[in-house]
Amino acid sequence: MGEIVYKTIIRSGLTLLILWFLKNHFDEKYFWIVSLLAIFFFVINPAYMSYKRFLEINKNIESGTLCSLCKHFDKSAILCIKYDKHPTDSYIPCGGKDWEPK
Repeated sequence: MGEIVYKTIIRSGLTLLILWFLKNHFDEKYFWIVSLLAIFFFVINPAYMSYKRFLEINKNIESGTLCSLCKHFDKSAILCIKYDKHPTDSYIPCGGKDWEPK
């Protein structure tokens, strides 16, 4: 999840920097349209697609592991809050020792 945020911040900075350099090449009324389209296609849409891919990849962990039923599990980040580690299909951060029901 942090990778998605990091890449979105980098893409935002690069897009704004490129738009700043291109602002003199467009008339003002077209510049806003070009800016909004660039921000949508180079920042918002890739972030949304990455988030959808993240949810699809982690669907099994969210519904089929012991961690998903624990009170230390953060569903939005697929993270064990107690150990600050990401569980997978074959790895449980606590090994089941610190599991507590929600």
